Amino acid sequence: MLTQQYLPLVTPGIGGMTNRRLTRRNVLTSAGAVGVAGLAGCTGDGNDGTNDTTGDTNSKNDNGTGGMTKTTKNVSGTVKIGVLQPISGSLKYYGQQSLWGFLSGLAYKADAEPKTGVKSGKTVVSVGDTDFELYVRDTGFSQSKAKKLATNLVTDQKVDMLFGCASSSSATTVIKTVAKTSGVPYVAGPAASASITSDGETCNDLVFRASENTAMDARSGGKYVAKETDVKKVYLFGADYSFGKAVVNNYEQVLKDEGVEIVGKKFVPQEHSEWKGLLDKAQGAGAQGIVGGFTVATLPNLFTEYLSGDYDYRVFGGLATRITNKVVGQTMRKVLGKPLTKEKIENAKLGPFTTRYHWNQYDNDINSSFVDSYTKAYGVVPDLFTSGTFTAASAIVQGVHQSGSTKGTDIAEAMRGMAVKDTPKGEDGYVFQKYNNQARSAMTVANLDPTTDEWADSWDAAVMPGKPLATIEGKQATIPKDAAGMSCSL
Repeated sequence: MLTQQYLPLVTPGIGGMTNRRLTRRNVLTSAGAVGVAGLAGCTGDGNDGTNDTTGDTNSKNDNGTGGMTKTTKNVSGTVKIGVLQPISGSLKYYGQQSLWGFLSGLAYKADAEPKTGVKSGKTVVSVGDTDFELYVRDTGFSQSKAKKLATNLVTDQKVDMLFGCASSSSATTVIKTVAKTSGVPYVAGPAASASITSDGETCNDLVFRASENTAMDARSGGKYVAKETDVKKVYLFGADYSFGKAVVNNYEQVLKDEGVEIVGKKFVPQEHSEWKGLLDKAQGAGAQGIVGGFTVATLPNLFTEYLSGDYDYRVFGGLATRITNKVVGQTMRKVLGKPLTKEKIENAKLGPFTTRYHWNQYDNDINSSFVDSYTKAYGVVPDLFTSGTFTAASAIVQGVHQSGSTKGTDIAEAMRGMAVKDTPKGEDGYVFQKYNNQARSAMTVANLDPTTDEWADSWDAAVMPGKPLATIEGKQATIPKDAAGMSCSL
């Protein structure tokens, strides 16, 4: 068993943070004023000297760009960034929140409010004397369209960097066919397949990812379930493409390493709706828990059948976005009755869930400012993908000021090993690992709670993440350099 320790999550105002745009959310109610149960060694990122910015000055520049590391320069010039996100279609919310997170990161560095109404086309955000020209393109969650748009951005728009792709398949294609061949740095996100930064075919010294990935889900949530619950037999389900396979493969490895028996696994097409037979099969196999590696296209179908049936096992995995939680909450109200209570949710055996990021899991000044400005700008609280894309923007700005250059390859060089100063998970909350350019960051594990009145208007779902049960430091959550399956070596 992992030793549990009770520690304050984060002390407000640590590290000399300035109180920018602080309001009543300075101390998040869902984070808890007393403390949270944490895994041994949790809280903090455990930097252990692997970033290039040890001994930074951590001072704030006169231009308001907020605590740049090392020697920083107020750079006059333009950085052209091609932004690839699905901002139309059934999964447009994935792209919207990712874009909004990126815009919020730029705004935070500029001491400004995030831009709204940004769609396909060109928009400019100025941070000090540097203009960031964003060429936003709608991928529609299409792999072929992402490739075509990325090619156009590099050849016709002559962008300095590429950012984006919510689809792991799209990100992989952009890396192999555009980023590697053109030499244009690419920051993937929120595409979450672990292979993007662990497979030698996609890993590259010009490929970065601040966004959390499926391995981080498994290495935090999977270990928690194995060590802190009575689940010893698990059935794994996943969508039959790169993301679903990554979820299943990473959970399988972590759970096996922790002594949990995998009693079956099954891949199904996206939007699969016939779940009774599959869930019955897991029951017959003696599963005490199941994992579902799916997006909003499939998860509601699974949850609807699970809640409507009579199953002995629990469902755990990664906590999804608001749109999935909305459908899950509606189903829970229908099946379990109104009002939803903590007791009803607990008896339904949903959770615990890993959360890469949700607005109420981190209590620090940067996150408080982010939650307020994002909610004011977009009418909803920051969601699952927003911290990673906020950090991507923050890292690019920091790279400009550390390198003193607006050239993409110079920015990328500055980002290698970088501890990103301003992030929603706190100061230096993300650190790019030198061996694969994946940023490690803390993860939390939480159960579902009924949505409180405070968040009802900005989190349009009947259930929300509860107080963190545990906070797992980034070093523990990330695939180590010497791990099996880590074929990346920069």
